[in-house]
Amino acid sequence: MTPQDWSAIALTLRLACISTLLLLALCIPCAWWLARSRSRLRPFLEAGAMLPLVLPPTVLGFYLLLAFGPHGPVGRLTASLGLPGLAFTFHGVVIASVLYSLPFVLQPLLASFRAVRQEELESAWLLGAGRWQRMRHVILPSCRSGVLSASCLGFAHTVGEFGVVLMIGGNIDGETRVISIALYNQVEQANYGAAHQLALMLLLFSLAALTAVYWLNARQKKDG
Repeated sequence: MTPQDWSAIALTLRLACISTLLLLALCIPCAWWLARSRSRLRPFLEAGAMLPLVLPPTVLGFYLLLAFGPHGPVGRLTASLGLPGLAFTFHGVVIASVLYSLPFVLQPLLASFRAVRQEELESAWLLGAGRWQRMRHVILPSCRSGVLSASCLGFAHTVGEFGVVLMIGGNIDGETRVISIALYNQVEQANYGAAHQLALMLLLFSLAALTAVYWLNARQKKDG
């Protein structure tokens, strides 16, 4: 593999770490609200959050590119604030990755939060625990396996992203070129040995991530 391939690996890991942390910070409160809310808007909001499961990544990437471009709403906003644009930048790729991986983190959290027994929450409330204390000391510990599964799926899905990253980030070495794009480059150049190494790396990582998720789910069912 070339130095550019190793740079793509490092960039991918950095992207996956940042995206996973942002997804957890965003999805934990959202998943709890969706799991407990009786609002009429809940089905529509949940469907919108799950849309990337069926939406082609190039479609999402295309609309993000329009939004982040110089004539898009986000592009005009960043320009008016004197900030650099987001199209074809690492920051833009982070935002696209968060949106595209959102359902893969939200779904396990939703399933775990919906399994929390109301009796546990009522007992904590009677003992004087506030919302943050109930979340920290009751909800998250009882949903530990779900949170870990969500982290594994979000991280693994970000590592394997291709279409949405290519659309919004392009193929810039050291800035937006992730492993999947580096693999595509090697195949285009007929460097099948290096392509095989990158593909095998992604295959083994995906297998390990899914194994971890299924093991965590089995453990949660056993503990339950």
